[in-house]
Amino acid sequence: MKRVAAVDLGASSGRVMLSEVGADVLKLRELNRFWNGPVRVGGRLHWDVLHLYRSILEGLAVAGPIDSIGIDSWAVDYGLLDDAGRLLGNPVHYRDSRTDGVMERVLSTIPTTELYAVTGLQQLPFNTIYQLAAEKLPADAITLLMIPDLLAYWLTGEIGVERTNASTTQLYDVLARDWSDELIGRAGLPRPVFPALREPGEVIGSVLPDETGLAAGTPVIAVGSHDTASAVVAVPAVGERFAYISSGTWSLVGLELDAPVLTDDAREANFTNEGGVDGRTRFLRNVMGLWILQECQRVWGADLDDLLRAGADAPPFAVLIDPDAPEFLAPGNMPARIDEQCLRTGQEPPRNRGSAVRCILESLALAYRRTLRAAQTIADREVDVLHVIGGGSQNELLCQLTADACGVPVLAGPVEASALGNVLVQARALGEPFPDLSAMRALVRSTHSPRRYDPQGKPADWDAAESRVFGTR
Repeated sequence: MKRVAAVDLGASSGRVMLSEVGADVLKLRELNRFWNGPVRVGGRLHWDVLHLYRSILEGLAVAGPIDSIGIDSWAVDYGLLDDAGRLLGNPVHYRDSRTDGVMERVLSTIPTTELYAVTGLQQLPFNTIYQLAAEKLPADAITLLMIPDLLAYWLTGEIGVERTNASTTQLYDVLARDWSDELIGRAGLPRPVFPALREPGEVIGSVLPDETGLAAGTPVIAVGSHDTASAVVAVPAVGERFAYISSGTWSLVGLELDAPVLTDDAREANFTNEGGVDGRTRFLRNVMGLWILQECQRVWGADLDDLLRAGADAPPFAVLIDPDAPEFLAPGNMPARIDEQCLRTGQEPPRNRGSAVRCILESLALAYRRTLRAAQTIADREVDVLHVIGGGSQNELLCQLTADACGVPVLAGPVEASALGNVLVQARALGEPFPDLSAMRALVRSTHSPRRYDPQGKPADWDAAESRVFGTR
């Protein structure tokens, strides 16, 4: 039995979890949960990374004796270090407007076809390559670290970038499984700022007591440091005929494959090929996720349970939106933006909050349906079951709507999938008997039973709704 700590940072909250892991044991206990979100300073959105680091230390300080620590977080964002290892400013938030119009500028010099052939990555305006192109790199920047690697550096003093997060930068060669020197050069970036890559399960280094206040010598282990890579490890699946939605602020909808799919069809459908644990490929698309509902809740100052009850009681298919429309990306008045899109597409805006919630969740279910069907066609993979993992698996209305829309059973849970995948990779690195992902998933199944939602309603209603939404682009 191993006692390990998982640091799991999502785009709206972070947590430090303590786990006991063994051949037939997988327990999690929350040590510290804390807010995470954008801070606007001087007209720019930043991450409060020092708040995150302090909160991590506070959680680890009460963990007691542990065998190791692993860190995962969201993707694409980074910190820059100077030659003394000092952070050059708080990392900028991917929702900041500095990348407006940058993608088009970069693609005028590196065509989409060439970029996709190397990286296999979905075109998103906040991908790391576009963030780096948005501003001239500071002259004193000598090292780029993704967010989990920056935090691991502060804990251990060791520099490197874990592979699953590197694969989200659009500067990573998905076939060579290394940084793309060609793309880095064509983007006008200095190659030396990109450190050596690490594998999930590799020991990064030991905790520095003088810097952290923690006990010396505890190893920090690289996990699937993109939180979705860790979450997919904890999908309680049997066999390969499954799809997943890692559901939270974002929804990542896709398949686990043995190799990337770099076809024209995959590129034109804007699918991404991101690195997974044990060399797997996460073939998926980003869907906007619960961000829209979270922002509405913030604007309304309302209780989430009350909103979901109102949404369940609202008439179906009254109002529908495209949740991936660019106007929903930045923080702001989401109810007003929903109204604006409805008016633009010839619909009457939601009449009340319940109708707005129903609109958001049905629209998300439609986006999931469209993405799942495209993934199956492009990858030539049939799916028998859809696993919904992460915080969104607790949203019963969304899970049922997803089963109805996609026409396959939904198995919801575990909620803390990223933390579970994090600790399983650590435990294997420490010698626990998990030879492959199947063994890890079997342990998740035996200790965290998912909730099943079977499809209901009429498929023809969803066909008509999908035509309404995606015919208005």
